[in-house]
Amino acid sequence: MKPHTTSPKTPRTYRVKSFGCQMNVYDGERMGELLAEKGIVPAPEGEEADLVVLNTCHIREKAAEKVYSDIGRLRREDGTSPLIAVAGCVAQAEGEEIMARAPAVSMVVGPQAYHRLPEMLDKAVKGERATDTDMPAIAKFDQLPKRKRRSPTAFLTVQEGCDKFCTYCVVPYTRGAEISRPYSDLIDEAHRLIEAGAREITLLGQNVNAWSGEDDKGRRLGLAGLIRALAKLDGMERIRYTTSHPNDMEDDLIAAHGEVAELMPYLHLPVQSGNNRVLKAMNRAHTAEGYLRLLERFREARPDIALSGDFIVGFPGETEAEFEDTLRLVDEVRYAAAFSFKYSPRPGTPAATMDNQIAKEVMDDRLQRLQARLNRDQLAFNQASVGKTCKVLVERKGKHEGQWLGKSPWLQSVWFDAPAAIGDMIEAELVEAGPNSIRGLVRERVASFG
Repeated sequence: MKPHTTSPKTPRTYRVKSFGCQMNVYDGERMGELLAEKGIVPAPEGEEADLVVLNTCHIREKAAEKVYSDIGRLRREDGTSPLIAVAGCVAQAEGEEIMARAPAVSMVVGPQAYHRLPEMLDKAVKGERATDTDMPAIAKFDQLPKRKRRSPTAFLTVQEGCDKFCTYCVVPYTRGAEISRPYSDLIDEAHRLIEAGAREITLLGQNVNAWSGEDDKGRRLGLAGLIRALAKLDGMERIRYTTSHPNDMEDDLIAAHGEVAELMPYLHLPVQSGNNRVLKAMNRAHTAEGYLRLLERFREARPDIALSGDFIVGFPGETEAEFEDTLRLVDEVRYAAAFSFKYSPRPGTPAATMDNQIAKEVMDDRLQRLQARLNRDQLAFNQASVGKTCKVLVERKGKHEGQWLGKSPWLQSVWFDAPAAIGDMIEAELVEAGPNSIRGLVRERVASFG
């Protein structure tokens, strides 16, 4: 068998495979832009790429082992591999180990250092392996190419890192301390995204509502102030933001949901548990009661707001009674959408060494029971939308000829059969709801993709 080697030639094509959160999607897009600056183009669908970037996520269970599996699958029949770069949070946490265990990997680059990917590639082409897990986040953004991505929707990272140190979470260790990108940089990037055709921009951050900065007149702003400024840009039609922390939620941001028409009626606000002892053990620094009061304030500001959350079941020491507190919270909130996970220990986090780790079968049972209620409420929210007429931003073709899919203001997937194009904004009546999507009837095409 031929040795497992990589090709030394300069790559002509690339493929970035991003896993996990929206911020990884954003980072993947930016890495693609960096490679495009070097004249490297995306590999055609179905064809092998000369360079593959695995943009990893460390949140899920056995994240590192899945990276090694992905690396193994890239091996070709003749024993060679493309040039391989491992990026993202697994790269940050386990870069040296990856280099030691996976000789096929030429580059390991952390989420705050990927702006140096082109120079690392130059070394890789010469046969030199390189690791860069430095964390100069602002320097990264200063050195990225100007945005050119042509799409009706776009992500815009405004904040990175986390200072909260939830006991189950690796983000403070892999993304670093909280930083906010400068106001002027964000306005400029948003301008460029709109010029490239974006109608909807989602503001991203590990704790996006921790963003703060100064506007062009030196006035201090929080996320609400940034949203209000972005809403005034010509061509900006929709704004969303994710992910927020309850402890960084300011009055002005709540008010903005009732005052800024461009800010969509959707809020993703993780709670993780409905029990206060568990929340304290998680170091969430809020209570279930405080979280519920916060949601009520959002509903008062924007009565039609759709609520979304995150949940972890089986946190170390969680009793059945404590889990049932989470079910009661779900019953009270009635989420339009939610993400739920079994607890999995992340190396280096305090929770990984806590006593009373929960048995897998108990976690499986609790997750199924929780998801049954979340699915119930998502379907109920969609069914309650039937009869409404709203704007739908068309994002892609459907599975069937003449079918199109887009998003409602409440982030629901809406499909319809009618002449349209990606980027169209259409007025649709919502006529039939399922658990994951809604059928719409087009009443009017409001605008076409510019």
